Amino acid sequence: MQSTKDCFVFALLSFIVGINSQLCHSATPYERCSANSACGCFPVIDAQNTGACAFLWKSCSQLVPCGPSQECSQPDHICVHHRRCSNSPVCYPMSMVNENICPPISNGTNETTTIIPPDTTTKRVQFKRWKQNATTVAGGHGQGDEFNQLDHPEGISIDQNKNIFIADTLNHRIMKWKPNETEGTIVADRSGEENRAEEVRHPNVIILGQNNSPIIADWGGKRVIQWFNQTHQEILIENIACSGLAIDKYGFLYASDSRQNQSWRGDQLNQLNGPTNIFVDDEQSVYITDSSNHRVMKWRKDANEGVIVAGGNREGKNRNQLDYPRGLFVDDYGQVYVADCNNRRVMRWKEGAKVGEIVVGGNGYGSQSNQFFNPMDLSFDSEGNLYVADTFNHRVQKFDLISQ
Repeated sequence: MQSTKDCFVFALLSFIVGINSQLCHSATPYERCSANSACGCFPVIDAQNTGACAFLWKSCSQLVPCGPSQECSQPDHICVHHRRCSNSPVCYPMSMVNENICPPISNGTNETTTIIPPDTTTKRVQFKRWKQNATTVAGGHGQGDEFNQLDHPEGISIDQNKNIFIADTLNHRIMKWKPNETEGTIVADRSGEENRAEEVRHPNVIILGQNNSPIIADWGGKRVIQWFNQTHQEILIENIACSGLAIDKYGFLYASDSRQNQSWRGDQLNQLNGPTNIFVDDEQSVYITDSSNHRVMKWRKDANEGVIVAGGNREGKNRNQLDYPRGLFVDDYGQVYVADCNNRRVMRWKEGAKVGEIVVGGNGYGSQSNQFFNPMDLSFDSEGNLYVADTFNHRVQKFDLISQ
């Protein structure tokens, strides 16, 4: 009797073949499988030694994880492993698994032409834009400690279900805000007993670890804590003044310590001054907001010095300057997004660019929907919508993506 799993694999592979695409058998994962050098062999979940030849560079921010049974709820998607996105399988659009994009390698040809499909061109990335007026999705009811209020939120992180995790700094708590809710719930807060794992004091950074368990920079306790639930916490790092956290694709944790730059503080390429937020890419290059030097630095793996990828022209409000940058994100195309705190704007610096462009904000400080009062972090959801921790307005703002 044929198993359900076998039937699933057979149906899946039949579907791939049925849309004028090609399979790659017994190929090394992600190796070239097409005359288009931008295509590679994606391992198909539950299909042993069989992959789908597809365009490699689909943006991870547009992909969602496969379901618990390795299924995709979206029509015309296939569950694959994708080395650039995460350790978990993701749903990949079948439009990228097509011979029009990834034509077979012809016998006797050495063709290496790169064919970029229409919906993933560099031009599309360059023209990605967001609405300039935001919706308040957390807080926004003045400074306070009620469930519908925040007090100087400094860090945010968004999970795949668009839940917002917030380091509600001066309330000494971590909040979770579900989509379209008017109030948040407390995930972690100040217990009143110092130096206990369940105590958070002045949390200022939050990222999501395995199973969306928050990893918290507990500034007041000078440590980093992973919070599994109310009865299970783990202190990961002690004696650290942490202002930035990141996890790479191998699960290694990176943390910035603003006190440890004292012996080598400066503005040379091998120096930092007030390092805060961190981003780590798939090549384990580390991006750092070198806040007091008003720049973003990129340090390649094992490098002895970094390179400036944003700012670096002293503090200022011109397009080639930053003023105390904080929140940081780097997309799959090497574009740097940074919360330009004292300029009250979010900037984007394309790879290799000498000047940046304003993404949102830049309209002076204030509380209107197109204004910030010292934004200190940013994040994106799975659909590419932009979220900003508008710290001194005690709210989180969402800017909807309007073009790709």
